[in-house]
Amino acid sequence: MAEALIFNKWSTQGITVSDPGVAPYISFKPIIVPKTGARYAGNKFHKSKVSLVERLINKIMVTGHKGKKHFISSGHYTGKAQKVYDLVEDSLSLVEKKTKKNPVMVLAKAVENAAPREEIVTIEYGGARYPKAVECAPQRRIDIVLRLFAQGARQKSFNKKRTFESALADEIVNAYAMSSQSLAISKKLEIERQADASR
Repeated sequence: MAEALIFNKWSTQGITVSDPGVAPYISFKPIIVPKTGARYAGNKFHKSKVSLVERLINKIMVTGHKGKKHFISSGHYTGKAQKVYDLVEDSLSLVEKKTKKNPVMVLAKAVENAAPREEIVTIEYGGARYPKAVECAPQRRIDIVLRLFAQGARQKSFNKKRTFESALADEIVNAYAMSSQSLAISKKLEIERQADASR
């Protein structure tokens, strides 16, 4: 029986994650159309079974807040699944052109590279507030990276000549190369530096 390919183009065979912290939470389930319509819901850890590509699609449709504020959004954030589905497919095609590698493997490595290990919480003690470094939960590490990919691509393309597809492809390629040109990598380094100072 033939293997199901992501978007009927890219294989997920042999893709591995070397970071043991996030490995159980990243799925490379072979699926032609990465849109399950939340049929997996109802389980506490349902996201772990969902294809990484589908999680990126979902995150672009609903990017979340930035600094507790609703930011200006464009047509990419309307919850239109078909629009975002095509956009992610085009982005992965651009990633393949730039890297000459399987874009699903590049995306997985980019997520692994950009996932923050620590973050800051504010502790209130005796009326005074001070920051404290805490470990970041593995599922949250992946969610943060995918959200930053979506927000970084929007920042670089909103009201500019660049397309969202090329901005998202650049975010993924830069994170894959550990370049601070990627919003996700620069945020990771900033958060970990702050956490280091707050021990």
